Amino acid sequence: MEFNIINSKTGENPVFTSEIIADFLFTHLEQYGDAKEDILKCIDYVMTPEKGGTIIVGTDENKIVGIVILNNTGMKDYIPENILVYIAVDNSQRGKGYGKKLMQKAIASVEGSIALHVEPDNPAKKLYEKLGFTNKYLEMRLTQ
Repeated sequence: MEFNIINSKTGENPVFTSEIIADFLFTHLEQYGDAKEDILKCIDYVMTPEKGGTIIVGTDENKIVGIVILNNTGMKDYIPENILVYIAVDNSQRGKGYGKKLMQKAIASVEGSIALHVEPDNPAKKLYEKLGFTNKYLEMRLTQ
C-alpha cells in the first residue's frame, strides 16, 4: 500500500482532486457517511492554511483503496489537536488490512491527540480500540 499525503502545504493533488476524494468517501462511507457537499467542506478545511489538517489517500496498484481525513482543531490538552472526520475503505477491498494501515499512517502523520466519532454498531469500532482509542465521553448534541 502506498500513501499520498495532501494538505495545505502540498496543495491539491492533480490525480486525487477534491472531487475524486469526495466521490470516493461518499460512495464507500455508505450508511456512516455525509452529503458530498459536507465532505467537500471538510476537504476545504484541510486545504485552508489557517485551519488545516491532513488527507491520506491509500492506493494499491494505483487504485484508491482507502482515504482518511483529519482536521486540526486548533486546541490542545482538553480537546485533542486533531479530529478524524472521515475514513473509508473501498467496499470491495475490506478485510485486507487497509483500514488498519490507513489508521496507523494517520496516527503517525499528525502531532498530538486524535479524536473520532464512531457509531456503536460500526465494525470499525473494534479496530479503533485495538489501536488504543478509548471511549472517554458520551457525545451529546443539540441541533438547532
